[in-house]
Amino acid sequence: MDLLRHKKTAAARGFLDDQFLIAMPGMKDDRFTRSVIYICAHSDEGAMGLIINQTQQMLFPDLLVQLGIMNEQEAIRLPAQARDFVVRNGGPVDRSRGFVLHSGDYRVESSLTVSDDICLTATVDILRAISSGRGPRHALMALGYSGWGAGQLESEIAENGWLTCPASAELLFDTDIERKYDRILASIGIDLAHLSVAAGHA
Repeated sequence: MDLLRHKKTAAARGFLDDQFLIAMPGMKDDRFTRSVIYICAHSDEGAMGLIINQTQQMLFPDLLVQLGIMNEQEAIRLPAQARDFVVRNGGPVDRSRGFVLHSGDYRVESSLTVSDDICLTATVDILRAISSGRGPRHALMALGYSGWGAGQLESEIAENGWLTCPASAELLFDTDIERKYDRILASIGIDLAHLSVAAGHA
């Protein structure tokens, strides 16, 4: 992904990096209904993020077996924390590709810094580390991602498709996935009942 490669070399952050993108009630694309997306990379070339409140049917041990990291017998003996690790649906693009968002206490050469304390790693090293209890203190894994071309996301925000707010690690990594959408809205003082689906024009 060009956006992520650019991020590896550029010190400057996009203004939407490390932000939550919250779907408005009038979201036209069903794939993003009531979704919360964490923006990992944003620049003039576009944006890339992961949906953090949609889950996959696949369990983490199944994924490790499928990737050949371990066999089924080893997967059964995983520590509870790894066994219960939820795999999320990161978005409609490239669903065979995995991404791990995690706290900055774990880094490998391929890790990309999103913010001062949040990194993104997309290599199997981190899956091995998590499965053996050597991974980051906080992590979430997603298959697939959400992507926008140049100016596309800014346009969708201007048309009242999304709300944005600074991300908090607590809301990003907590395991209450089902209520995350409502809780993030509440954290910025917004009551869903009062949200207008019509864009305002001066």
